[in-house]
Amino acid sequence: MRILVTGGCGYIGSTTARLLAKSDHDVVVIDDFSEGHRGAWDGEIHQMDLRDLGKVSTFAESNAIDGIVHFAARAYVGESMVQPLRYWRANLAPVMNLCDAFAGVPFVFSSTCATYGEPDVARLDESLDLNPVNPYGATKAAAERLLSDRADADQGAYLALRYFNAAGADAFAAGQHGEHHDPENHLIPRAILNGLGLLQEELQVFGTDWSTADGTCIRDYIHVSDLAEAHVLALDHLFDGKPSTVLNLGTGRGYSVLEILGAVEAATEQKLNWKAAPRRAGDPAELVADATRAFEVLGWQAEHSSLQNIVETAVTWHRQNPQGYTS
Repeated sequence: MRILVTGGCGYIGSTTARLLAKSDHDVVVIDDFSEGHRGAWDGEIHQMDLRDLGKVSTFAESNAIDGIVHFAARAYVGESMVQPLRYWRANLAPVMNLCDAFAGVPFVFSSTCATYGEPDVARLDESLDLNPVNPYGATKAAAERLLSDRADADQGAYLALRYFNAAGADAFAAGQHGEHHDPENHLIPRAILNGLGLLQEELQVFGTDWSTADGTCIRDYIHVSDLAEAHVLALDHLFDGKPSTVLNLGTGRGYSVLEILGAVEAATEQKLNWKAAPRRAGDPAELVADATRAFEVLGWQAEHSSLQNIVETAVTWHRQNPQGYTS
């Protein structure tokens, strides 16, 4: 199958693109390089702003695509709180344009647990109402609704994968590929960079007074290679003519910020430099997945997502590539 991967030079997108290629699919990537890196993917690439319907339509006219895996998006909760219009344009317009240009093509959508908001339950499952508390989650929920309406109109099946916190470095690439954002805003890579002496500024822990065991936020961390495998299985599901649905991707085990910092200190053998900071607007106290349905529907479960493996693969990537993809 010829598969279009949008945002395929980004962290999760490139990991998925490489796994799709290993699975004998013909992969073409679209990326605008606002976040992605050319070194993350060595196959066919088209640089494009997916908000431009004319360009997307022109591409569609000359490229027969069997399936779409859509990653291209803005994905920072804090940034979305202060730049909401940017998030609505970046996260909804590309989905509309792809649906317009590729009528009937199966669509795997990179969604998020942020669509749930702050439900008062120990584990989040797909039966919960969506009630996002930040623009990032709201834009993803809106895109899911668009895809659902498209499927109901018999204009293309979809699978929305609501995953939790992506982490780690490509388990199949032995340190060749990993996470690289500029600036880096995610906890695990920031902590590792601090531990390796590559990030001099003090780490901030946003809130130490949450209603959790140690007072810091709890998140469900999922290895990027497990996420990639779920996207491959999701495409197979749609190609087999099975129904559209939404699925959580997570481990069912949450770790607090302080537990993460402890794991990074153990892996780097360095004491981390951090300080307590006020809570961030839009941050829930705890987000942990119930991923039972992903196993039932796709036969998927996390295999690479122990905290030790997540941190060790990420440390290997950052040790071998201290500047990431930057030469």
